[in-house]
Amino acid sequence: MSRFDRVEIPYGAYWSTPFAKWQGALQHLHSVRFAAHVAKLELAKRGFAPDLFDFGVLGITQVQYQSFYGASWPLYEIGLKHVIGPQLSQVCATGPRVLMTGAAEIQLGLATTALLLGADRTSNGAHIYYPAPAGFGGSGQSEDQVIHNFMHDPIGDHAMLQTAENVAKKHGISTAQQHEVVLMRYAQYQEALKDDHAFQKRYMTLPFEVPKPDFKGVATTLTGDEGVFPTTAEGLAKLKPVQPGGTVTFGGQTHPADGNCGMVVTTPEKARELSADPSIRIRVRSFGQARVDLAHMPEAPVPATRRALENAGLTIKDIKAVKSHNPFAVNDIVFARETGFDLSRMNNYGCSLIWGHPHAATGMRAIIELIEELKLLGGGLGLFQGCAAGDSAMAVVIEVDDRPAN
Repeated sequence: MSRFDRVEIPYGAYWSTPFAKWQGALQHLHSVRFAAHVAKLELAKRGFAPDLFDFGVLGITQVQYQSFYGASWPLYEIGLKHVIGPQLSQVCATGPRVLMTGAAEIQLGLATTALLLGADRTSNGAHIYYPAPAGFGGSGQSEDQVIHNFMHDPIGDHAMLQTAENVAKKHGISTAQQHEVVLMRYAQYQEALKDDHAFQKRYMTLPFEVPKPDFKGVATTLTGDEGVFPTTAEGLAKLKPVQPGGTVTFGGQTHPADGNCGMVVTTPEKARELSADPSIRIRVRSFGQARVDLAHMPEAPVPATRRALENAGLTIKDIKAVKSHNPFAVNDIVFARETGFDLSRMNNYGCSLIWGHPHAATGMRAIIELIEELKLLGGGLGLFQGCAAGDSAMAVVIEVDDRPAN
């Protein structure tokens, strides 16, 4: 069963920049223009002309100068001058939401080929002032968009970290158990770096030339993700929980990052034409989303997964590979316990716990890596799941198999 039987992702028609740490090599780049810059290069590399597309989606969660104009701006810069579509934000679930939006447009017959972009820069986030003439003394409110929202949920006035502590306490998850997962995920990431980043080069252009702020010339070059620090059992053991009496250390959580991703979704007929290997078929099988109790965000991927599997007529036993957006190691522990999926089989080749979290691009990169892992496994069903602010989550089921001869 599939609700998206008219939607495919051409093999190889996706990409990601390296992700760079907060205040790192990408901090000077306007995220919308940067996404357009990268997409233009990647599409040209694949020989995809702008007139191929009739729909586009921009996912972004952190406001940039004149990002009010939404998808119309980057699409125009890429050369899609008569193509339009929405700008979306579903906090950390923006990546799968962008994919769902593009897939739905094609499934409904409203478009044939969509360009999907996920772009964010958490570095140098906007300081925003909201006028309030009726306020005390006429003063308004202000926020540092990134930092303030990490620290203050508008519903419960708690930090994101508190949601992990609540779930750790509820499920009896210790610091030592979290650190075991961190070491496992770091080791899995090392597999993606072997043979001169062979796995990452399946979807990432490396070395990566970082443009100057005006996108004229090269500022520096990245040979891979920036900000992934060596992780050892001894180093983790020295870390204390961030909150007094808590369990989550800085080692047990992800870090804010900068970067962008892109993907093409289209009809089966077009996918065969655009694929780097027409014998491979990549289908979008289903989506699911869920919301759990206040301040228990790391639990949300479990019910979202169950809904995605139900929508596809599957069970967790049908799934060959799982990728998660895991801002906390707690996420993966709860998921494995509640679904029965082997903790050690999740997140081969990397995950956001290790390579960082530029919000709108995070889930899209994980989905891209899921596709490539399934390819290496000889095909099968894969699941992406990840939590998002507001104690919510989204999940996606992807299938990679051989394209029928006819």
